[in-house]
Amino acid sequence: MVAGDETRLDVQIDASARCFLGTQASTKIYRNPNHRPCSHKVHARIGPGALLVLAPDPIQCFAESSYEQFQTFDLAQDASLILVDWLSSGRAARGERWAFRRYLSKNQVRRAEKVVLHDALHLEGPGLENRFRTGRFNCLATVVLLGPELSGFSAEILRKIQENPVSPNSDLIISASPLQDGVILRMAGISVEQVAHAIREQLSFVRQLLSADPWSRKW
Repeated sequence: MVAGDETRLDVQIDASARCFLGTQASTKIYRNPNHRPCSHKVHARIGPGALLVLAPDPIQCFAESSYEQFQTFDLAQDASLILVDWLSSGRAARGERWAFRRYLSKNQVRRAEKVVLHDALHLEGPGLENRFRTGRFNCLATVVLLGPELSGFSAEILRKIQENPVSPNSDLIISASPLQDGVILRMAGISVEQVAHAIREQLSFVRQLLSADPWSRKW
């Protein structure tokens, strides 16, 4: 995406359907000399008994770029959602670690028109690479599981992570918090590959839900 680009995606998942939605590669946000932010919006409606797995590759913001993302999900009473929302530090190999100007991602989930989750991540420079902000980490991720079809998997993930406390100076940190009918995971890792492996490991059960491995040719 280049300066001022705006994209919108509307998704309709009908009753009892199952959908995996991803990207071909990381979304690259190019340098923005005029400070015009790129933006992306998603509005997904998930019908009764349906499942949406939204798992794109990470956002990669180049130096001096700006990006905004707004994602809204309307779930039927017994619909389920898996959401992966993550970003890298930028073109680290070129010395562009957390050198973008601004990054904003907002996710809202509604069930029967009632908000059940509102989550946001706002990063704004300069100084994002500071040890008290992103520090040594080069990838941040949020993973959300919501819905009755995922309740058992959510409980198991929550139990395993709570039984493994965070180790000091760990290269990968994973935390988990319970939701009303699911779990939200936060991850921070020193590399995209490391976080990608952790995401795939935590979501390994998706293969049985979709009767296929959606990541067999990726990561």
